[in-house]
Amino acid sequence: MKHTRFKRYILYRYAMQTVCLTTCFYLALFLHSNVLAQNYDPLEGVNSVFNEENPILNPEGNILFFTRGHHPENVGGSADKGDIWFSVLQEDRSWSQPRNARALNNANWNGVIGFQSDGKIVLHGHYKSSGELIRTQGIAVTESRGTSWKKPVNITIPYYRNLSENQGGSITQDDSALLLAMEGYGTKGAEDIYVCLKLNDGGWSEPKNLGATINTPYQEFTPFMSKDNKTLYFSSNGHKGTQGTDIFVSSRLDDSWRNWSEPRPLAHINTEGRELGYRQYEGFAIYASIRDSDGYGDLKVYTEVDLDSLMAQKTLVEMDTTVQLIEVPEEQVKETDNQFVLFGQVYDKASERTLANATVTITSEEDSFSKTVSPSGGKNRYSLGVPADDNYIVRIDAPGYLSHQQNLDVFSDEVKVLEMNFGLQVISVGARVNLENVLFKQSKPEIVSTSYAELNLVADLMKQNPSMVIRLEGHTDNRGDAKQNMKLSQERVHAVKKYLLKKGVNKKRVKGKGYGGTRPLVDNNDPVKRKLNRRVEFTILKE
Repeated sequence: MKHTRFKRYILYRYAMQTVCLTTCFYLALFLHSNVLAQNYDPLEGVNSVFNEENPILNPEGNILFFTRGHHPENVGGSADKGDIWFSVLQEDRSWSQPRNARALNNANWNGVIGFQSDGKIVLHGHYKSSGELIRTQGIAVTESRGTSWKKPVNITIPYYRNLSENQGGSITQDDSALLLAMEGYGTKGAEDIYVCLKLNDGGWSEPKNLGATINTPYQEFTPFMSKDNKTLYFSSNGHKGTQGTDIFVSSRLDDSWRNWSEPRPLAHINTEGRELGYRQYEGFAIYASIRDSDGYGDLKVYTEVDLDSLMAQKTLVEMDTTVQLIEVPEEQVKETDNQFVLFGQVYDKASERTLANATVTITSEEDSFSKTVSPSGGKNRYSLGVPADDNYIVRIDAPGYLSHQQNLDVFSDEVKVLEMNFGLQVISVGARVNLENVLFKQSKPEIVSTSYAELNLVADLMKQNPSMVIRLEGHTDNRGDAKQNMKLSQERVHAVKKYLLKKGVNKKRVKGKGYGGTRPLVDNNDPVKRKLNRRVEFTILKE
């Protein structure tokens, strides 16, 4: 008798969307229930017409701190560059109206750096009452009881002096290192990133420059280390990105804090705007960006997880169903270092019938890995081994169906098995497709470069179906001038049509019209749902 040997793996299961491979504890606390991540902004009620930046969650995940600038309720009034504000997670998983944490603020720029293992909060911006700078230039700690805090007390960091007005930093989750952005005597150019290490007596060492691989003659700021202290996220306008201020990621190669891998941009986050203050949590990230805001920074959430399936239940206990321990026959999984097995099904969205003739193609962003597989076996499952620690594009095709494409970010070697199931929409007259990843510069008809992948799918669809005719439709919400909204929506439709024509699609096959804010999907008076109305979509007029 043949004995089948099994190995145990942690299975992270998501439908239609994926997430960086971590557990979903913080995600359950942070994101509202029964919504889709691509259409729902859980922080829309937190953002304002003022400048929001430097977001950070407390260790329990139920208080969001951030810095709000130039608000009339700030300690220094409208001229105050930044006070610490906070929002509390409610029982329905929504975030409360933000309030000023006045006990933590003064007339300087104030921000939360992080949380020590003893529960104390580390802050920026506190000076002696006389206004005289001390050696830490205002780095302080405070103790909290819920949403009340003691008066901040300055701490001492030897030889710390920041010549720049820009502030920013973070503390590692194990409380062993303090990362600071500053312009000092050993700085390469403008602001550089430094590290201060925790000493045996509980104090901090003098700042140490992270070196030329990280720091450029330009600006590097808002550093944040991953939970394992191996991956550094930071913002820079000196490394190659989108010619703005982008978020980059680099791996720490040893314990010296001087040897780093070449920083690479987070392409799925960065825009032509300005991205700052990126912090990675369990299953999602928060950061600040001027994209889709009113010229000031807005707080943003990044996750690709299907919240509709994960958040249907309200309690954390029921959320455990998304993480399972499974057994896989050993001969079916050839385990190699730094690799995981990707598997799942492709199905018809309407009938939920599995599609045996589908193909799944996964390609790394640097084109160093590419593989195409088809479903097989009685359950029509696909399966393939994929190297971990990379960014991938997953594309799903099936004859007679609209292709689907999404990003997969893999930065973990702990997960060995990942299930991804994809529902495809059949090609038929009247089928309507929302181009969720087609984005534009704020208040302009210029297409953001990250939109090209989805537009290329539309061009491929048209080429594969040479008689197909589509109608593009542009929509906005009802905020602002109605005539301008109508004009902008039409210009954006024209920009999409122009792109498709450049890809070889005949202009007679692409109709288009802008509707402005006249055809909302949801109530424009609801600030949470309003973003659903800002969209570009197409309808198939002829197959």
